[in-house]
Amino acid sequence: MGFRMGIVGLPNVGKSTLFNALTRTAAAQAANFPFCTIEPNVGEVNVPDARLDKLAGIAGSKQVIPARITFVDIAGLVRGASRGEGLGNQFLANIREVDAIAHVLRCFEDDDITHVEGRIDPVADAETIETELMLADIESIERRLANLSRRLRGGDKEALDQDRLLRAALEALEDGRPARTVQIAEDDLRQWRLLQLLTAKPVLFVCNVEESSAAEGNSQSARVAEMAAAQGAGHVVISARIEEELAQLPADEAEMFLDEMGLAEPGLNRLIRAGYTLLGLSTYFTVGPKETRAWTIPAGTLAPQAAGVIHGDFERGFIRAETIAYDDYVALGGEVGAKDAGKMRAEGKGYTVRDGDVLKFLHSG
Repeated sequence: MGFRMGIVGLPNVGKSTLFNALTRTAAAQAANFPFCTIEPNVGEVNVPDARLDKLAGIAGSKQVIPARITFVDIAGLVRGASRGEGLGNQFLANIREVDAIAHVLRCFEDDDITHVEGRIDPVADAETIETELMLADIESIERRLANLSRRLRGGDKEALDQDRLLRAALEALEDGRPARTVQIAEDDLRQWRLLQLLTAKPVLFVCNVEESSAAEGNSQSARVAEMAAAQGAGHVVISARIEEELAQLPADEAEMFLDEMGLAEPGLNRLIRAGYTLLGLSTYFTVGPKETRAWTIPAGTLAPQAAGVIHGDFERGFIRAETIAYDDYVALGGEVGAKDAGKMRAEGKGYTVRDGDVLKFLHSG
């Protein structure tokens, strides 16, 4: 399983530049005018994970296959998008299709790059987009509630559940709070997700700073950090220009460039890790002479469902999972050493897969 993260923001904040860097392509036209991105650009990138190469080296794997993440570069939104201003309707439709939102905020000064509202204020920019998404959700909820009236009169249970959840969301929105602040019982989660409310999606604020502030951030990104903490959201500091330069360099030159800039790793790594945390994802590995591979699952996934990520037959015919913790696999020199030391466990259907587990599934059929 992977996930789709939509890159959103006001025009000219660096969305397409960041997308180009992340996907190492020039697929998105980066230009200094609003709406240069009309159709959403989609790119898949490898999830960087140093554990993969370590495991592959121990096992002598011929191939290393990382997990993948999909980024979607969505058209810039402007004030009034909820009423169809700019490319508002298209923006709102595209954002419904992603799992999480990477909200790029301009935290740099540059007289050569215009700001659609004529000022640099990332917190106000965030509020502009949040307001438009909230207004769109309110309109959507009111329309759905009206459409449910006939089914409610008939006592339809699904309609009753939808009505209850929609009204809980509407109460929060009318109070100025996004739908993601509503506490949802576990039994309601599936129905809640099906509502596809824009403001129910988890948000990661991406502070796009000038090159000199890439390591520590600046006063504007500090304001965003305070806002994110107050909302229980994530945030990362990135210089899209640095990431764009890095994307064009060979690996050895990229490492030297990072050292010169005082950066331990590319912003892509931080962005993906923050995305994983945001969505509650984790990684397990399958390791062998042919390949070492990373698989992405929601944290808390049971062993049969984790097996199903590889193939549905593995889940249906699940017998057990032979499990070695990553640290044990590395410390004991691989599967044989771990098994000899009693560190390989046989786990059944009730086992919750942990991040970093090295797994081998036994199944029937």
